[in-house]
Amino acid sequence: MNILFENGMILQRDEQGRYSAIPRGYLGVKDNQIAYIGTSAPSESYEQHRDMTGKLLMPGLINAHGHAAMTLLRGVGSGLPLHRWLNEAIFPIEAKMVPEDIVAGTRWAIMEMLASGTTACSEMYDFPWAAAQVFADAGMKANLGRVMLCFDPSMKAEDCQRLQECDTFIKHYDGMGGGLIKAEWAPHSEYLTTENTMTALALMAHHYSSNIQIHVSETKAEHEECKQRRGGMTPVQYLKKIGVLNTPTYMAHCVWLEDEDLAILKECGATLVHNPTSNMKLGSGFAPIAKALEMGVNVALGTDGCASNNNLNMFEEMHLAALLQKGLHNDPTLVTADQVLDMATVSGAKALGRPDTGMLCEGMKADIIALDMDRFHLKPAGDIANLLVYSAQASDVVMTMVEGNVLYDNGCFTTIDAKRAEEAYFAAIRRLMTPQGEEAL
Repeated sequence: MNILFENGMILQRDEQGRYSAIPRGYLGVKDNQIAYIGTSAPSESYEQHRDMTGKLLMPGLINAHGHAAMTLLRGVGSGLPLHRWLNEAIFPIEAKMVPEDIVAGTRWAIMEMLASGTTACSEMYDFPWAAAQVFADAGMKANLGRVMLCFDPSMKAEDCQRLQECDTFIKHYDGMGGGLIKAEWAPHSEYLTTENTMTALALMAHHYSSNIQIHVSETKAEHEECKQRRGGMTPVQYLKKIGVLNTPTYMAHCVWLEDEDLAILKECGATLVHNPTSNMKLGSGFAPIAKALEMGVNVALGTDGCASNNNLNMFEEMHLAALLQKGLHNDPTLVTADQVLDMATVSGAKALGRPDTGMLCEGMKADIIALDMDRFHLKPAGDIANLLVYSAQASDVVMTMVEGNVLYDNGCFTTIDAKRAEEAYFAAIRRLMTPQGEEAL
């Protein structure tokens, strides 16, 4: 697309990580990149012109941890702690899922994310090959991995079917959709894998130079039981020992990290992915975000899946991420709005290995969202970072562009047939949730 956005506010980030806005600026997009940003019209010609008066252009949000097809399980098992939630509520339904369910649930999630300003996400779930095609068809960026599980400590890595499926997925799907899709290694966690398979996975990931995403220290029980199993090592210390952290790694939750763990993340360049809503809903606790930021750890932001959130609203995650540490530590100076905006944009881009997105700068990919600033709760627009973190809502998003293509525009999807998506979504719910399915409609 060759388009010039005119007269809109344009969110900018300086080298110190501070955010401000050009009040009435021009932003030009050519092909899939931002070609121009300025306070006056460019000399180059553009095929299309779009007046953005009353709108704010900002980088698309990056959801660094989720399970998209869990839109089919939205709210299932609410009120249960993590392990009971998984074993009693989630796993029995997931055991019935087929690729068609993943397609339906993922497409519904993509619509929810695009409508709320998310342009890229990280995804860890079953049948990733089915989800990859849906993301590519929709034109949205996604990092996906086949979940690697292994329960037999005596099993050799070459005999682990899940590990081989991970390898096959990466070989065939990495770079799909002109780079929209990144295929990654996705071991579930320390407690659902074995040292043999994890060591082999670490070597394979290093060979392919591909990311690793994993759940880490989500609950206190998980963290302490690992120390009992691993001779006093925490999950992070164990992952470092077996070579996982020799490859770019991002870790979901990290609620119970110790100071030494944070030091390891900093040393290895690993990312902590904060999931405030999910961690609170499941009663898991509060991740040490203020300390992680102080130590220079890269911190990204994610929603987790819809069964433990129950939505994919990154504006809500930003709001909570900014508030929680202040209340927890009785210190309003902790975790600034600028830092939270980074978590949802540039820090997420770093975690996902996408350095060409996350900011509005010339030469960056045109991953842009527009907010309607003519809303009661968005006046006045003085401190733009605080306004976006504390006041903005997902419903304020009126346009979402990924790599120069407008995918969502004033309530309409340009690459998804919303009616067919809805029919497939509720058909999957009826099949999976029987006899509760009819009640869920």
